[in-house]
Amino acid sequence: MSEISESGVVDAVAKELFIGGEWVAAKDGKTFAVHDPSTGERLCEVADASPADGRAALDAAVAAQPGFAAMPPRERGEILRRAYEILLARNEELALLMTLEMGKPLAEARGEVAYAAEFFRWFAEEAVRIDGGYAVAPNGNGRFLVTRQPVGPTLLITPWNFPMAMGGRKLGPAIAAGCTSVIKPAAQTPLSMLALAGILAEAGLPDGALNVITTNDAGGVMEPLIRDGRARKLSFTGSTAVGRTLLEQCAEKVLRTSLELGGNAPFLVFDDADLDAAVDGAMQAKMRNIGEACTAANRFYVQRGVYEEFARRLTERMAALPMGRGTEDGVVVGPLIDEAAVRKVSELVRDAVDRGAKVLTGGSEVDGPGHFYPATVLTDVPRDARMSGEEIFGPVAPISVFDTEDEAVAAANDTEYGLVSYLYTNDVKRALRVSERLEAGMIGLNQGIVSNPAAPFGGIKQSGLGREGGTVGIEEFLETKYIAVSL
Repeated sequence: MSEISESGVVDAVAKELFIGGEWVAAKDGKTFAVHDPSTGERLCEVADASPADGRAALDAAVAAQPGFAAMPPRERGEILRRAYEILLARNEELALLMTLEMGKPLAEARGEVAYAAEFFRWFAEEAVRIDGGYAVAPNGNGRFLVTRQPVGPTLLITPWNFPMAMGGRKLGPAIAAGCTSVIKPAAQTPLSMLALAGILAEAGLPDGALNVITTNDAGGVMEPLIRDGRARKLSFTGSTAVGRTLLEQCAEKVLRTSLELGGNAPFLVFDDADLDAAVDGAMQAKMRNIGEACTAANRFYVQRGVYEEFARRLTERMAALPMGRGTEDGVVVGPLIDEAAVRKVSELVRDAVDRGAKVLTGGSEVDGPGHFYPATVLTDVPRDARMSGEEIFGPVAPISVFDTEDEAVAAANDTEYGLVSYLYTNDVKRALRVSERLEAGMIGLNQGIVSNPAAPFGGIKQSGLGREGGTVGIEEFLETKYIAVSL
């Protein structure tokens, strides 16, 4: 990475709003700072959009919608394909940019850039597969024509933990379907989205098809756009609490909604599991993105026969993880996003310990600079501990013991969330039986990573509505129109 300077990658990104194909300053001239979570130092200032800027972005999206919807699907697909190739060609620069603003180690950032690119490649191929139907009416006197059309202008809101991948996961299907968009990235990590907007423009995306508004006032800017009524869809990834508020706002104009919300993923290990594979999977499911992922394993339930051995092996692996700035070679545990995140993780660990949990490694804050918390393993975590019901969003693995399959399933399902569950067993019958009983939209069966652009991503219960990715991902951006033909 020595050839690529940190200041160089930051300086190369536009810091203004992207509206109607142009980079423009906020109307009131305001900006806000973006910080490096590993040092607390300011990286740069970006435009701080006002509600008036939001309206201008929506105006541009609405104006561009007819022309973009009429663009041949192959042309939209080619734009996505070109963006895919640019992302791969600039992986190193984009990865460093992401590490600087979000903190994740460079190896993970490189993987995320490639992951974001895959959404563009996948939906480039889906753009030309939007289909319809033709059928004879049952009485023979008419015909049914069914066509698919873009839902219209969309509002997209992405989180800070996967700042580029979540942009790709939303923009890929929107562009493929022919929907224009206004996208608001998280205030902590706007640079990756601004870089992505520049790449899409370079790839040939028409003016107004994508509009990016960075703001420190998400509610003040986005609520008027939701209530405006001209946008016809909202796609949001973030907390369940914010998702509920957005869903209420969308109800006024009956906007189509896709919500990918919080998780509380259980990780079940049965006596007959391959322990080496289970520990490997646990490390993936827990430590991907420093634990700051809605898919992160949040509760480990291990059958009594392998409980102590699993805890020992996991502790050895977690204790050996290097912690430091994500730009440093070999670092696995980077900083959490901000001081509030560190406080929350610390409070959850203290609460569990106060209720009887034992700390096998980690378990205490690290002196600054930066927002660091060490990889931590807890055992004997009681069911009434706060972390049993709340997302940890950090590098903490709480382990509890179970005896029977029914007990494990009941504990796993004892949550308002239902995004993903992980299951390790070598018994095929148990694998299928438990997978069907677990209340989650996704199951990791003997594997610790479930995300894939070619698979449907999403949860049940209070983990969200709709699916992203896979063959169904583009459905969220299409309306079905039925044309009755009389003969």
